[in-house]
Amino acid sequence: WNNFRFNPAAEKKFTLDSKAPKGGYRDFLMGEVRYNSLMLKNKERAEKLFDKAAKNAELRYKHLNELKEMYAREVVE
Repeated sequence: WNNFRFNPAAEKKFTLDSKAPKGGYRDFLMGEVRYNSLMLKNKERAEKLFDKAAKNAELRYKHLNELKEMYAREVVE
C-alpha cells in the first residue's frame, strides 16, 4: 500500500512515504496463496488479471508522485 499523507506542521505538507516498488509485481503476487491458486485454476484469466493489476499499481504510484510534486509547487508559489 502506498502511504500518501498530509502533515500541516511539516515543511513538505504532502509526502509519499512509500518507495517505488522493487522486483516484479508478479513475484509478489505469487507469494500469496490466493493468487497462486488462481494461477493453478485458470492460468489465462490469472495472466490477464495480473497484467492489469501490475499496470494499475504502476499508474497509481506514478499518480501519487505527480500529486506530491504538484502540491509541493503550490506551497512554494
